[in-house]
Amino acid sequence: MNFLVILAIVLLIVAGHQLLRIVELSRGLKKTNEWRITDTDNNMMGKSMLIFMILFFLFFIWQVERWADRSLPPAASEHGVKIDTLWDYNMYLCIIVFFVTNFFLFWYAYKYRGNSKATARFFPHDNRLEMAWTIVPAIVLAFVIIFGLKYWNEIMDESKDPNKVIVELYAKQFDWTARYTGPDGKLGSTDYRQINGSNAVGRDTADVTGNDDVLVKNEFHIPVNTEIELQMRSRDVIHSAYLPHFRAQMNCVPGMITYFKFKPTKTTEEMRKDPYTVKMMEGINKQRAKEGKEPVIFDYLLLCNKICGASHYGMQMNVIVDTPEDYKAWIEKKQGKTVAEKK
Repeated sequence: MNFLVILAIVLLIVAGHQLLRIVELSRGLKKTNEWRITDTDNNMMGKSMLIFMILFFLFFIWQVERWADRSLPPAASEHGVKIDTLWDYNMYLCIIVFFVTNFFLFWYAYKYRGNSKATARFFPHDNRLEMAWTIVPAIVLAFVIIFGLKYWNEIMDESKDPNKVIVELYAKQFDWTARYTGPDGKLGSTDYRQINGSNAVGRDTADVTGNDDVLVKNEFHIPVNTEIELQMRSRDVIHSAYLPHFRAQMNCVPGMITYFKFKPTKTTEEMRKDPYTVKMMEGINKQRAKEGKEPVIFDYLLLCNKICGASHYGMQMNVIVDTPEDYKAWIEKKQGKTVAEKK
């Protein structure tokens, strides 16, 4: 097989060389300068530009349609809807500008194609054009910036909900640990100098309020329609707590605590029944079947969005969004187990 491939390549090279020889010999038969560009050549190139423009736009539309189901499912948090709205606005704006600018690019390539009878007009400056392409983008971008700042201030505003659930996310190479309050409703303080095998998050053993704290690995639970305040720390390098389905992300920085709040609006079970999610998972499992892998079901994920080391790709944790009743039962079970272990 390899011999046949090599032989085919050699034959193609020989054929190409002979074709060039024929072209070279045919030059002597022409009575005109073969390198002179004629009006016919320019007309052909101008029309080719229009044909290419149409094919280019059709290819773009096909790509959007073909890969539309590879994006994230609808946002599963209150603020995520606003972020998606801003994202959509920016995408629509970019697509409109893309079509308009490329249309004029190709149209002018056709309209002002070479013509032996045409004369060029030279003008070095036009104030109207300068004002147009300065003021119009400035106005459009002003709306983008204003709405972006508005949403940012709303998202990052300090939490005032007395019923919020506080979860600490502790990052280290290459896993996550979630820490919840115990029955006293308070997280204990931490001291990095006390980190050891039995105290993985560095809980300050002198602070008794942390004795009933609940540590969770592999997955953590949060209740739906309840404000969640994430407190994030890192043991070693900068990690980034990324919850794509909630449109939430914040860096975890060694030596400091960072915060992010959000309110989930769909339980895990509700998201699994979402039509877009169902279609997306069918596509994923179809590909997994081709690779001989077992099918999977949808889960919310906590990922690290910083390249934090060799096993960065595996630094993830499942997030389960429960109904308030299911979450209450789960956390009470965890709190009771923790208290029993301490005794």
